[in-house]
Amino acid sequence: MEPRDIAAVYDRIGEHWAAPDFPATNGLAAHERALAFTAPRRGAALDVGCGANPRFRDLLVRHGWTVEGLDLSPRMLELARRARPGATFHQADVGVWSPPHRYGFITAWDSIWHLPGERQLAVLAKLGGALEPGGVLIFSAGGLDGPHEVTNPCHGVPLYHATPGVPAILRTLAAAGMVLRHFEFDQWPESHVYFIAQRK
Repeated sequence: MEPRDIAAVYDRIGEHWAAPDFPATNGLAAHERALAFTAPRRGAALDVGCGANPRFRDLLVRHGWTVEGLDLSPRMLELARRARPGATFHQADVGVWSPPHRYGFITAWDSIWHLPGERQLAVLAKLGGALEPGGVLIFSAGGLDGPHEVTNPCHGVPLYHATPGVPAILRTLAAAGMVLRHFEFDQWPESHVYFIAQRK
C-alpha cells in the first residue's frame, strides 16, 4: 500500500484520533522515558505522522520544545490545526520529505510502520540524520524477527502495517550513528515495540 493510500484511509477515519474518548495516555509514558535522555537545552522537535491527536505535541511543549508536525493526510492535518491553531505542520510523505533543519527530538509513534516495509529502514536512517548530536528518536514498530506485512480492518476500512524486523532496525540505527537507549514490548502479547535511540 502506497503512502497516498494510507493517507486516504486516515482521511476517512481521522475523527477517531480526535474524539474525546481516545485514550489520551497512549504512548505518553514511553515519551517521558525518551525525554529523560535529552539535554536540558530545548529546541526543535518533530512529530512524524502526527495525526489529529495532540497529546505528544502537548507533552513536548510542556517540556519546553518547539514542535512541528508532519503528516500526509489532509484530514488529519485539518483536525490537528483545529486543535492547535498556529502550530507548524508539514503535509508530506516522510519517505520523500526533506527536513528543513535538525531536531533535538523526533517521535514517530505508530506512523512509519504504515510505509512499505522495504522503505522503512531508509526513513529511519533519514530521521537519525535529521537529529542534532545528542538528539533523541522514539518510534514504534512491529516486533517481529524478520520482514512481515499485513492488512487488517481498522474502523471499518483496510489498514496496512509492515515491519522490516527488529534485527534489521537495530542494524540500521547503528549504521546511522545512533545508540539504542531503550527497547520494549509495551503491549505484550501484541508485537508492538518501541525504540529510543540517541544520535552520537
